[in-house]
Formats: sequence, structure tokens, C-alpha cells
Amino acid sequence: MSLAQNNKIVSTEELSKLKDKSLFCSKAFVNGKWVDAASGKTFKVSDPATLENFGSVADLDATDTRKAIDAACKAFHSWKDTTTKERAQVLRKWYNLIIENKNDLARILTLEGGKAFAEAVAEVEYGASFIEWFAEEAKRTYGDFVPSPIKNSRLIVWKQPVGVAGIITPYNFPNAMITRKVGAALAAGCTVVVRPAHETPYSALALCELAQRAGIPPGVFNVVPCSSDHTSEVGGELTKNPTIRKVSFTGSTSVGKMLMEQASSTMKKVSFELGGNAPFIVFDDADLQTAAEQLLQCKFRHSGQTCVCANRVYVHETVYDEFVDKFVSLVKQKLKVGHGLDEGTTFGPIITERGLEKLEDHLKRSKEAGAKVVFGGKRPSLKITGQFFEPTVMVDVSYDIPMSCEETFSPLCPIYKFSDTQEMLKKANDVTVGLAGYFFSRDIGRIFQVAEALEVGLVGVNTGDIDSEIIPFGGVKESGVGREGSRYGIDEYLNLKTVKIDF
Repeated sequence: MSLAQNNKIVSTEELSKLKDKSLFCSKAFVNGKWVDAASGKTFKVSDPATLENFGSVADLDATDTRKAIDAACKAFHSWKDTTTKERAQVLRKWYNLIIENKNDLARILTLEGGKAFAEAVAEVEYGASFIEWFAEEAKRTYGDFVPSPIKNSRLIVWKQPVGVAGIITPYNFPNAMITRKVGAALAAGCTVVVRPAHETPYSALALCELAQRAGIPPGVFNVVPCSSDHTSEVGGELTKNPTIRKVSFTGSTSVGKMLMEQASSTMKKVSFELGGNAPFIVFDDADLQTAAEQLLQCKFRHSGQTCVCANRVYVHETVYDEFVDKFVSLVKQKLKVGHGLDEGTTFGPIITERGLEKLEDHLKRSKEAGAKVVFGGKRPSLKITGQFFEPTVMVDVSYDIPMSCEETFSPLCPIYKFSDTQEMLKKANDVTVGLAGYFFSRDIGRIFQVAEALEVGLVGVNTGDIDSEIIPFGGVKESGVGREGSRYGIDEYLNLKTVKIDF
């Protein structure tokens, strides 16, 4: 690990480097217009790498949100009647504009979310891929013609848009989590009201500007930013308002359970992508260099702040020491801590103060349980005063540490030693969530057995990279319900209607 130069970066000065400054929007976007909160209130947004406030955004409340829902409802009646080809063409224009402006979008994302710039560009490209994908899938929302068991009768199954969708997104992927949901919704013929995380509203608002340029009609795509003071009431409006017929949420399991309970009051259709606690398993026949390289990417992507990050690393005892040496060597060589806009940075800050506090609590409790830190374990000495923490590797780990049962959502990497495969798999599955899991082996029989045994929705075999617009993304157990992306993702925004015709 090395430290970036961290020459004093001033967030407001970085904004002046945007080629298209109109992408930096501070008002809400409702019914095709930029609007202030009715109260006139705003909230500040800060750079997690410097803690500098670099902008203020309209702070909407439940009353403002109802107006956005009403606008989306009105727009739905015309949007649902557009042809799938018409929707596909508009989405394709939106995709092209996102790609054309990806560097500006990435700069905004880095300032509010802390990602290294190259990683932010990758997120924008990843996010755009969902718009492109669902532009194509819009034309493939096929129904069915069902053979009737009765003469002189015909059975038809149609797919129709659910209606207005309420969408609540997290701070760790402020671009891609919106496009993955909104792309599917708009392709299906739904309209949306989006509440972005209060830490990262600017990425959502920049997408609105480009959506408007692409020709998405007023009321179809609405964004209602709000501060932490109004998070609950705005979220409650999206989950309880009877006009909303679908809720999609990405975030913690605890919040997901609360939102599901609220949405049940009007029996809304829901898709929730919630927390994970991903096992990463290295068997004795694995390619250790590949496994170490993939763990580096999988564990420390966005400084460990993704729901599919490796959370618990299990390594067979016969290769344990060799693997740890290879992995620590890579951490030392490849990771560079600093501001995301500083040249060469690969590892940025923790986005929230509460996330940093949770990290330090997990580390403290792990050390008390006997874990040994072989790399990292402290806040680095930088010229900037943001929420940074070193990538941290722990060995001699027992099952008494917090990460055995809790998602750490941080750059803490505990490495467990195992000898018995069945016992290890029991431990790997002994959690309440099941989003992603990874393992490395060259035994084809073992590959099928372990892939089937892991209680997760996504499995990476000999890879730590499972993200793509073409696969169904989602988990099992308390990691949520529904799937995003792939040909299945659009179905989350469609209802089936059966028509029986007798003659």
C-alpha cells in the first residue's frame, strides 16, 4: 500500500473542471422541471475525502414527494401507451448521452461518493450498460398464447406495466443503482419517483439532466432528494402512498424489512436487494496467485463498501500461509490510498462517519477475540482529513469475530483457516443473508458440488467479478427478493394479465 500525493484538493475547484457544468444540479427534478423544496430548505453535501461541503441540494419532504407521485401518475397514462420501440429509442439516446458525459459524471460521483476516479468511470459505464440493455429488452416483453383445454376457447397472457414505481437507492453506487432500476421500469412502461441517498444526490440529478435531453417526457423520471431529517417521511410516502404500485430498494436488511412492512399496507409489488456477507473460499488445488488477485479486487473494491464484497475469507490449511503471503504482497504493491481525484489513487475513503465507527468497532472486537493484524489496522497519515482507513488483513481468526455473522461493509479482511470442507461450508452458510459467494478450485466435481451447496443468489467460481447487466442480480434468505438486470429484471415492473376468450 502506498499513499497518493494528496496535494490539497479543493472540491469546489474540482467542480470548475466539469466540461458541462449544467450536469451539477442542486434542485429536485419533478414533472420535467427543476424545483426547490416548498419549504425552501436545502441540505449540504460533503466530500468524504476532505469533509468539505461543496454544495447544497433541495431538501424535499413528504408533501413535495406527493406532488412528484401525482406527476408520475399523470405521466404514466401516456407513457404506458407508447410503443416498446419508442421507449427503446428514448432509452438508447439516454445511454449515448451518459457515455458521452461519463468523465463529468465520474467527477461528480468521486466528489460526493469518494471513489477513485477510474473506479467512478467504471461505475458510470456499468450503470449505462443497464440503460442499453433494457432499451433492447423493452421490445421483448413477450406474453404467451396458452393452449386451451376447452374447445371454442382461447387463453392469452399479457404483460402490462405495474404503474408508478418508488425507488430508493444507496450511497455506494449512486449512478448504477439508479440506472439498474429506472432502466427496467421505464422500459416496461412504468414511471418512477426516485429518492437517492442524502450523501450522494448529485449523481441522480445529473442523470435527470441527461434524461431530459434524451427526450424522456415530463413526469416519467422524477428525483426527490432529501436530507437525513426527511429520509423516513419521504421513504414512508413512497412505500405507503396507494398511487405507488411498486417499490424497489437497495440497502441494509434492517431498513429493507421496515420498508417491506410499510409497503405491505397497500400490497405493493417489491424488489429488495439487501445486505450480504459473502464467503470467499480458497481450496488446496486453487491457483493461488489468481485467487489472491481476485480477492484484492473483490474485497477492496470501493474500499470494501459493496454488498458483494468478500466478507469472510476461508483458506485451506495446506495453502494458508502461502496464500496470505501472496495476498498481503499484492495489497502492499497495488493499493494506493488517497483522494479519488488524486493521480494514481485506487483506494478512497469510507463514505460515512458511522461506517468508519462500525469498522473500528469490528476491528477492536476482532483483536479482542484473538485476531492478528498482519497489514493495515489504522487510519493513514494523509495531508487531507477525510474518513480514511487502511486496507486491513487479519489472520489467526476465530469464529467469534463480528464478521462471522455481520456484514462489515469496510476494508477489513479476516482470513479463516479450514481443513474440513463440509464444516467450512456449514460455517459459510450459517448466516441470515445470502447474496454472493466465491470459491477457487480446479476440481470440476468440487466446483459443481460447492456451487450448488452455497446458499447465495450469485456464485463466482475462480473469479471475484460477478457484475454484469446480463445476469440476474439478487440474493436469497434475508438478502432480499426479486432480481435486477438480465432478461428477468424487467419482469419486476410488469404484471401478468390472463385473458380467456370464448366463442
